[in-house]
Amino acid sequence: MTGPSTKSKSKHFVIIGNGIAGVTCARYLRKADQNCQITIISGESKYFFSRTALMYIYMGHMKYKHTKPYEDWFWEKNNINLIQAWVSEVDTDNKQLTFSNKTIFDYDVLIIASGSKPNKFGWKGENLNGVQGLYSLQDLELMEQQTQGISKAVVVGGGLIGVEMAEMLASRKIPVTFLVRERKFWDNILPMEEAKLINRHILEHHIDLRLATELDEIIGDENGAVKAVKTNSGETIACQFVGLTVGVSPNVDFLKGTAIELGRGVKIDGYFRTNVADIYAIGDCAEFHEAPSPDRKNIEQVWYTGRMQGETLAYNLTQAKPVKYQPGIWFNSAKFFDIEYQTYGFVPPAWGKEFESFYWEDQGGKTAIRLLYSKSNQQLIGVNAMGWRLRHEYFDDAIQKGFQLEKVISELGKASFNAEFYQPFHQEVLQQYNTQFGKSIKQSKQSFFQKLIGSRL
Repeated sequence: MTGPSTKSKSKHFVIIGNGIAGVTCARYLRKADQNCQITIISGESKYFFSRTALMYIYMGHMKYKHTKPYEDWFWEKNNINLIQAWVSEVDTDNKQLTFSNKTIFDYDVLIIASGSKPNKFGWKGENLNGVQGLYSLQDLELMEQQTQGISKAVVVGGGLIGVEMAEMLASRKIPVTFLVRERKFWDNILPMEEAKLINRHILEHHIDLRLATELDEIIGDENGAVKAVKTNSGETIACQFVGLTVGVSPNVDFLKGTAIELGRGVKIDGYFRTNVADIYAIGDCAEFHEAPSPDRKNIEQVWYTGRMQGETLAYNLTQAKPVKYQPGIWFNSAKFFDIEYQTYGFVPPAWGKEFESFYWEDQGGKTAIRLLYSKSNQQLIGVNAMGWRLRHEYFDDAIQKGFQLEKVISELGKASFNAEFYQPFHQEVLQQYNTQFGKSIKQSKQSFFQKLIGSRL
């Protein structure tokens, strides 16, 4: 990165939100410019922590202090000011923020990185005690309180947060009924075979998975606490805790009534600029006027895109020639209990006649890979992997360069990130492919160095 431009001299950059997007932006602003003022404001916590690790705090695998990637002294050493406060108002005319305690705070450049909030859909009883979502540190603290001594829980919503919450509760031996609107878990994202694999795995962990079932209402007792839920089939399920995990929305309510243009989130262009001068938005709360590319969404609430957006905006704010945001090949990862999931490129739940796919699943039903490719030229379009760690750099390269299916099949040994004690799944995949299509493709040879590195990871 080249030296800072004069436009950032003596400016005060104020960032609302200390998640991955806001903190990455602050770090790269400081790397590029030693003279500017930087303030990060967050009511949730003073220090940046890994939000994806919240579940492990509840499960007893980690403590809060273990989720902080940087020591507390890091921020003062890098001259980044931290304020723990909730922003209640933004005065764009006077470039001022008002905190919930009525304190007024000035900014020169405002960066909105306020993240998400759990969705609610107006269910009867959704505000009862014992009913909540899971996104913030405060949500985790509330869940800790509200699940003490309970005998039954219900989780509503078939997304990633829902399966995480089910795992959290199960770790404390709390019976869980999991209400999923779809006919298969996450079948609005996953193709049918992958969805079935995860369905089986959830059931094996003694979760009462109710597919094609929706929440109708939440029933309270005389003390204002939840005592049961009623489903759309009329069934009543007794419980003392209800987790609402039906997705998240951009956290932008505090911006309503300001001059800042809002849609579902803060509306921005490809350079993260809002309609108001010197105000930008990044991360979960940002909504592009036009998606960055045809295969991307206007709002991308994913960890690594937040990091990329923070870094790109910091560059644009400190360099003479700004660059347009280019997220590259889509990637995401998650865990369904102990099955890891990775996806690269374009793999929708269903596809048209212009695409074909090759799917392999091991006999135990715990590991699978799907390769989606163009029917016309056999070029790789996307990959799903279940229970099999793959090398990000390989598939990023393969999809960008349009590797043909058979090249990828032959190089799965190179593309595997599994340690040496894992089964050599790539050999089984190659054998099935050759049998299925009457081919004789051979495994691409690895150098001694590649074998050595692969066995040590």
